[in-house]
Amino acid sequence: MARFLVKTEPSTYSFDDLQRDKRTVWDGVSNPVALKYLATIRKGDTVIVYHTGDEKQAVGLAVATSDAYPDPKLKDPKRPVVDLAAERGLPQPVTLAQVKADVVLKGTELARLPRLSVMPFSEAHFRRLLKLSGA
Repeated sequence: MARFLVKTEPSTYSFDDLQRDKRTVWDGVSNPVALKYLATIRKGDTVIVYHTGDEKQAVGLAVATSDAYPDPKLKDPKRPVVDLAAERGLPQPVTLAQVKADVVLKGTELARLPRLSVMPFSEAHFRRLLKLSGA
């Protein structure tokens, strides 16, 4: 299974909202590179949920419950969405400052490309982020 990170503005839709709702359709992505990555998500992939805005921190884990598919509201095959289900919150959030200061994570797209809202995460980077969270 692959690993990904998705960003969300918590005032719009937070990880707490996802936990309350149990599942959601992850939509609203418009950046071409992020859309390319979103299109590669497959059922069973693990997804790190990251809060943007004032928080700037990874806060929880979700799982893709579907392969990416065209957004039925837009009927545009170039605008995929994916179904996500909440798994669990991280014991401690991992901040962007921690990511940028970490020798393993500082080269990730999370640290280098702040506007990218969906990105792959290698297994090594995923494990390191979990370790920083205390998981």
